[in-house]
Amino acid sequence: MRISLVTRIFSPEPGAASFRLSAVAQSCAEKSHAVTVFTSTPPPGLSSDVELDEPAVTVRRARVLRDRAGYVRGYLQYMSFDIPLVLRLIVSRRADVVLVEPPPTTGAVVRLVCALRRIPYAYYAADIWSDASQTAGAPGLVVTFVRWLERFAMRGAQLVLSVSDGVTQRLRELGVTANVRTVGNGSDLTAFSPEGPTQRISAPYFIYTGTASEVHGARIFVDAFRKVRRDHPEAALVYVGQGSDFPAITESAESMADGAIQVLPRTSPAEIARWLRGATAALASVKPGVGYDFAFPTKMYAATSCGTPVIYAGTGPGRDFIDEVGYGIASDYDVDSVAAAMRDMLDTTTTVSDRGRAAAWARENVDITAVAARVRGALEAIASSRTRRHQQKPI
Repeated sequence: MRISLVTRIFSPEPGAASFRLSAVAQSCAEKSHAVTVFTSTPPPGLSSDVELDEPAVTVRRARVLRDRAGYVRGYLQYMSFDIPLVLRLIVSRRADVVLVEPPPTTGAVVRLVCALRRIPYAYYAADIWSDASQTAGAPGLVVTFVRWLERFAMRGAQLVLSVSDGVTQRLRELGVTANVRTVGNGSDLTAFSPEGPTQRISAPYFIYTGTASEVHGARIFVDAFRKVRRDHPEAALVYVGQGSDFPAITESAESMADGAIQVLPRTSPAEIARWLRGATAALASVKPGVGYDFAFPTKMYAATSCGTPVIYAGTGPGRDFIDEVGYGIASDYDVDSVAAAMRDMLDTTTTVSDRGRAAAWARENVDITAVAARVRGALEAIASSRTRRHQQKPI
């Protein structure tokens, strides 16, 4: 088969989309399918020469507009990828099936081009973007347009691949039901294990990695940490990543004269793993009441795979994950509860055995390899179904 993946970010650029689609490409290549990835040139500091070690995978990159943080986020940024994508897909060699990653604008482009070229496609519903735009405070007209565009992209797909039961339920509420399959969620745990280099700083520290947006509400950890420092003046807090909340987090960090809070730009998975291994606990959150209670922060997978306990603030599947693993603390989303959880972690010693057990659980249950295999199977089924229909046409 010839499979095309369409995504605004891809390996080596860190991000949930990069991890899952790299795993899908790898899984397809292992079954001798030819994979072409249409994506963007990575930001400065990340070499595009570092590609998958698979001759069956061809990565085609194009320059895009990025925001100040170096991320492809925002309407102009999306258009800088989507508009050239039309021509890139039209002139490319014909694929048997296309898999497209959000945003919905990219999904709409893929629907139009695939209709023109009569190619089936699948839409990877890792998130509900119209809900996210509403949470971010976008005007009502914008939210309505994004919701229409998202439905347009998904309803034209032969299959919508949902990452969780919560996302699947939300799709039903939005009227997308006939072509949805829940494939599950996971993370590329290759770089994340208890063994390996550990980041050492002169204080016990908490770490938040990845995106911090309106949905996550990650600023709560800054407010909680200020309370914790009264009892544990030696403690530190580290943020590594990007997102709309990072400017405010950076401003809060600068207000603490002793440098107790560090805010670092996004970096490679191997470097994130170093920080996770040395942390007292990793931090994750989903802000309740903003229409995103079904969301799950996949950063929890990477932390658990390194054997690092997680403090999760919020409701929904994040709490269920803590209960299932039996490791870490699920806290209410309020400053006092989060501060209490941080104190508990500072007063608790995790053993090598504890870390090893958590890491083993992660490798067995949430490694992206199994999810990628299910996605590959879905793509194979779409392409095979199309082939059978063409073979059955009368001469």
